[in-house]
Amino acid sequence: MALSVVGAGLPRTGTLSLKHGLEHLLGSPCYHMSELRANPAHATTWADAFEGRPVDWAAFFAPYAATVDVPSAHAWEAIAAAFPGAVVVLSTRESAEKWWDSMDQTIYARFRKAWRARSGAGSEPDTPEQPDMRRMFRAMTRDGFPKYADDRAGAMAYYDAHNAHVRATVPAGRLVEWTVGDGWGPLCAALGRPEPEMAFPRLNSTKTFQETFAKDPLPGG
Repeated sequence: MALSVVGAGLPRTGTLSLKHGLEHLLGSPCYHMSELRANPAHATTWADAFEGRPVDWAAFFAPYAATVDVPSAHAWEAIAAAFPGAVVVLSTRESAEKWWDSMDQTIYARFRKAWRARSGAGSEPDTPEQPDMRRMFRAMTRDGFPKYADDRAGAMAYYDAHNAHVRATVPAGRLVEWTVGDGWGPLCAALGRPEPEMAFPRLNSTKTFQETFAKDPLPGG
């Protein structure tokens, strides 16, 4: 199948809620960081993409109807170009400060913990997937939000610049700006689907994230 939605929003902008909402609307899987956690061999594709190597996006996304969150948000332009019929959904928070507050307590906290662990002795042995996972995160750290884990001002500036670039790049008729508070409306209007009677899913709060990933070694989510 071809993607119907390309998510350009950064993590901690309701992307897990968006994933589940889109899966309900489209009746097919939506790619999210949780898919990479379940399929660590996918890191090879993402690392190649972030290092400028060609990727067959049609083949990679064949099982999916949508993609949101990282790592795809770091390649949203290439993915959107590969699926010109897909709408681009920019998920956001109320402000850059709110985004930082959420990141600081969740994903950035995990990055800082992982970096401290790697700087010490006794690291875990490699698995076949780990080198490409590290290659992927190195590329993301070089060019994206991970490098601002200890830089509040830099992170907020990156968030604002990322969103501004999406708005300036995607034609108005193709772009859907969305927050969790918007619920079904903007998505259903863009996709031509009726609004479900069920409430829009609200998932992955800061507390839930912290509890879920407390023992998970993979920096991200």
